[in-house]
Amino acid sequence: MDTFGQRLKSERKRLGMTQPEFALVGKVEKGTQINYEQDKRFPSADYLIAIASVGVDTQYVLHGTAASSALTDDENELLVGYRKLDLRGKARVLGVVEGITEPTTVSPAKSVERNTQMVFHGKVGQQIHGDITAPQTINVGGKKK
Repeated sequence: MDTFGQRLKSERKRLGMTQPEFALVGKVEKGTQINYEQDKRFPSADYLIAIASVGVDTQYVLHGTAASSALTDDENELLVGYRKLDLRGKARVLGVVEGITEPTTVSPAKSVERNTQMVFHGKVGQQIHGDITAPQTINVGGKKK
C-alpha cells in the first residue's frame, strides 16, 4: 500500500512541480517538503489547504482514494482539464457554463431591477444572457495601432 509521502510525491509529480516549487505553495521549506514525502513528518491542515489550491487531490493524499472516484468519466476529464488551465482559461470555461445553463426564472411580482456593470480586460470572451434593458452602452476596441 502507498504511504502518505508516496501519494504526496505522486500528486506533486502529476502537477509537474519540483520539491522547491511545491514547498513554496505549501509555505514550508524544501527540507520540510522532503520530510513529508519520506514520511518522516506530517503536514498541518494549513499546508494541505494551500496545496489543494493548486489542484492537489487531498482526499487521495490523506486516504488513498481519489476524490474523483465519485465523478463520472466525462466529469473527471473536464475537472482534470480545468485544473490545468490558467486563470483566463478558467474564466472562459465558467463563462461557457453560465452561458449554456438555463437561467432561473423569476416571477414578475418578484422581478428585481439590477444595475449591471461589465468590465472587460484582455481577450476574455463573454456570454450575456437574460433580459437586457435600455439604455445599454457597449464599448468595443481599444487603442488604435
